[in-house]
Amino acid sequence: MERRRRKLLIIESDRDLRGQLEGIFRDLDVVSVDVSKQLLAVMRREAPDVILFDTDVPKNHHVGADVIGLLPQLLAISPETKVVVMTARDERDLTVRAFGLGATDFYHKPIDAKVLSILVRRAFRIRELEVENSRLREETGNMSLEGIIGASDTMRALCRSIEKVAPTNATVLLLGESGTGKELIARAVHRLSGRSHLPYVAINCAAIPDTLLESELFGYERGAFTGANKRTPGKLELADAGTVFLDEIGEMPALLQAKMLRVLQERTVERVGGHTPIPLNLRFVCATNRKLDLLMKEGGFREDLFYRISEVAIAVPPLRERHGDALLLAQFLLQQMSERYGKVVRAFAPEAMHAIQGYSWPGNVRELENRIKGAVIMTDGNFVSAEDLGLPDPGKGDERAHLDIRAARQRAESQAVRQALAVARGNLTRAAELLGITRPTLYDLIEKYEIDVDRFGADAVNSAAEPT
Repeated sequence: MERRRRKLLIIESDRDLRGQLEGIFRDLDVVSVDVSKQLLAVMRREAPDVILFDTDVPKNHHVGADVIGLLPQLLAISPETKVVVMTARDERDLTVRAFGLGATDFYHKPIDAKVLSILVRRAFRIRELEVENSRLREETGNMSLEGIIGASDTMRALCRSIEKVAPTNATVLLLGESGTGKELIARAVHRLSGRSHLPYVAINCAAIPDTLLESELFGYERGAFTGANKRTPGKLELADAGTVFLDEIGEMPALLQAKMLRVLQERTVERVGGHTPIPLNLRFVCATNRKLDLLMKEGGFREDLFYRISEVAIAVPPLRERHGDALLLAQFLLQQMSERYGKVVRAFAPEAMHAIQGYSWPGNVRELENRIKGAVIMTDGNFVSAEDLGLPDPGKGDERAHLDIRAARQRAESQAVRQALAVARGNLTRAAELLGITRPTLYDLIEKYEIDVDRFGADAVNSAAEPT
């Protein structure tokens, strides 16, 4: 939809009113038509993004009074099209029926150009968000590996590397910043290997105290130390024939590094307090966010162990280097979190999409997940905004803009309108009163700053349609 002008189909039987509506939306690609036999043919030919449908027709019209019954036929031709129904009749049953037949919004005449423009343009925004979300879902569904979300060249190269190394028994070392999803990659290696039906055991070397890590890995014999009341196999032994993921291996104590080197060389393990080698058939995948070359120079990591664990080394890129992937991941996580917390959150608002794409994500995928989780839990609307995510507006990065008086006034004005709408829960009349301005002035400000009224509350449409 970004490559062409927004297309609006106006269905209006009153010629004079049709001309008035064409004037209101002259910046759009407008096609207008009477409620006639040609209507469905026009619908097929034009495929509009939004329809403004006036259901008021003369009593002697060939369609009769039940013009609203055409709505299912229109949507059958183009189910994605959004419809704003307009009428002069103040009938609750008509409103309920219109929404039941698939209308996106409802407007009561007489015509107020500002209010009607807000409703129609909001319908376009909903349509555009759905198109964008469909594109993201399609790209997400075409990922190289199940569970790995990303369409960037760097991620596609990573997926190809995983597909090559997974069927082998090579020990893999994953290198990358914290929060980049190294454990997800490790699971993918296991899932694509011949050991996928066998145990997968993940061990975080930084999360277990040094004094306990040895017994956790190797197990212990009865009486090996105080409290060792029975023979206990370690996690390596329990994972026999499967895959072991050693996360944060750069944090492993020096003494334990020597014992792990022996395990990798001889493929045997000895329990703490024991003397009998136990043979193991294991696949090792290791990961670290430390720079092991510097650690080796400082004596913090054994060089011989490094060469054992890095038969194949794979760099996992940070999110800032995965161009375009942040939005794909965000959409996937939004759907996941919405289902988890039982929230009806449909999509990201346009400014949120821009903010996601413009942010550097120092905390990588983990930060993205946490921000979306918080936004889904806290938001009251159907769309997640940049403010909900706690992200800066990417359009405010120019230092001179912050020093410009006009820009500062505009930011303050926009913020005041948003705060008033939030306090009034989307009621435009109440918001105008709080700001001390007239309702037409509020409409101008909403349009000027492209504020999504719908996200502030369910009363926005009703209050907008109230008589002045």
